[in-house]
Amino acid sequence: MSITKIKPQLGRFDTTMVVVSLVIGMGIFRTPAEVAGKAGLPEVFFLAWVAGAAISLLGALTFAEIGSRYPVAGGFYKIFSFCYNPTFAFMVNWITVISNAVANAAVALMGSAYIAPLIFPDSPHSGTQIIAIVMIAVLMLINLLGIKVSALVLNVLMLLKIGLIILLISCAFLVSKELLPVEEIQVAETYNPYKAFILCFVPIFFTFGGYQQTINFGGDVKNPSKVIPRAVFIGIAIILILYLAINYSYYTVLGLNGLAQTETMAADVAKVALGQGVSNAISIIMFFAVMTFVNVAMISNPRVYYAMAEDGVMPKAFMKVNPKTQVQLVGLFVFCSFIFATLIFDASFTQLLEYVMFFDSISLMAAAAAIFILRRRGIGRDKEIYKMRWYPFIPICFLLIYSLVTVSVFLANPEAVGWGVLLFAAGYPLYLLIKRLIPHPEK
Repeated sequence: MSITKIKPQLGRFDTTMVVVSLVIGMGIFRTPAEVAGKAGLPEVFFLAWVAGAAISLLGALTFAEIGSRYPVAGGFYKIFSFCYNPTFAFMVNWITVISNAVANAAVALMGSAYIAPLIFPDSPHSGTQIIAIVMIAVLMLINLLGIKVSALVLNVLMLLKIGLIILLISCAFLVSKELLPVEEIQVAETYNPYKAFILCFVPIFFTFGGYQQTINFGGDVKNPSKVIPRAVFIGIAIILILYLAINYSYYTVLGLNGLAQTETMAADVAKVALGQGVSNAISIIMFFAVMTFVNVAMISNPRVYYAMAEDGVMPKAFMKVNPKTQVQLVGLFVFCSFIFATLIFDASFTQLLEYVMFFDSISLMAAAAAIFILRRRGIGRDKEIYKMRWYPFIPICFLLIYSLVTVSVFLANPEAVGWGVLLFAAGYPLYLLIKRLIPHPEK
C-alpha cells in the first residue's frame, strides 16, 4: 500500500450531513437533563439553549472562513501547526484525539443502554458493553470499505436520526393534556440565576460542539471554498431549529423536574405520548442514531493522524491511504483501539463531560483565534474564498463568550481542570520523544 494523496470525493449534501452528524450526536438525547438540573427555572433553561445556538452560529461563521482559507486534510491539526507551531499542535491534538475516542466510547455505551434491556433482560449492564463493542467492530468494518460507503451509511443514519427528532418534537402536540405534568418549580434560597446560566454552558456547548471538525475534511471536499461554508450554514440552521424544538417537547411532556431526573428522555417522552410499544421502537432507533455519531468520528479522526504524520510527529504509516477506498487503515485501527480500550472502563457521561470540555474549550478557542493569523498573512487571498461579515466582531465575541466554558468547568469540577493541565503538559516530552525516534517523512 503506497502513500497516496487524499482525493476530494464529498459533495455539498455529503458535507452538510457530516456537519449535522458531527454536532447532533448523543448529546441532545442526554444533556438536556443536565441543563434542566443546573438551570432550575424554565426561563434560564431556554435562555441558555438560545444563547448556545447564537454562540455556535458565531463559531460556525468563523470556522467556515477558516476551512475556506485553509482547506486541507486533518485541518484541525494543520491550523495549530501552521498558525502557531508543531509542538503546540501536537500537545493539543494528541490529547484531543484520545478524548474524542473516549467520548465516542461513552456515546456508544449510552446508545447500547437503550437496547440492552431488550436483548439482555437479565444482565443489561454487561449486555451494554457487549453491544457497544460489537457496534464499534461493525462500524470499523463499514469504514474499511471506503469513505464513499461510509458517507452513504452516514446519510442514511443521519436521516433516520432527524426522523427520530421530528417524532419526539411531535410528541409535544400528540400527548393528552391530562398526562402533562403539573409542577411547581421550587429553588433554594441561595439560587443564583446568573451562576446557573453559566453552569449550563458546559453541557450545552458540548451538545452544540463538533462543527469545527469540518475543517478536517478540507482535502475530502470538492470545491471547498464554496461547499464548506454553504454546508456549515445549512447544517447549523438545521441543528438550531431541531435543538430548540426538541427541548420544547422535552419540557412540555416531562416538565423541568421530570427532565432533570431522567437518563433515557427519548424513550420516556415516547412512552408518555405514544405508549410502551412506541417507546421500545424509539430505543431501537436511538441505537442506530448513535451509530451515526460514531461512524463520522471514524471518518474524521484518522484525518488528524494523517496531518500529524505529514509534519513528522507521527509515524509515516499513518499517511498510508488505500488508493481505491481512501481508507487510512493504520489511523482507523489506532482510533478504534482507543475506543475498545475505553469500553472496558465504562466511563460515565457526566465524568466524561467535565474532563473533556476543558480541552475542547481551550483547543476550540485557539483554533478560532487562527482566523486573525490567516487574515494577517493573507492566506487564501489569491483564490475564491468565503469571508465573513462583521469581522473582527464575530470571532472576538465568540472567543470572549466561549471562555465562560472554561469557567464553568472549573466551577463544576476543579479536579478535572487539574488533570487536564497535567495531561496537556505531558504532551511536550512525548512530542520531543517522537521527534527523536521518528525521522521526518519524505514528502
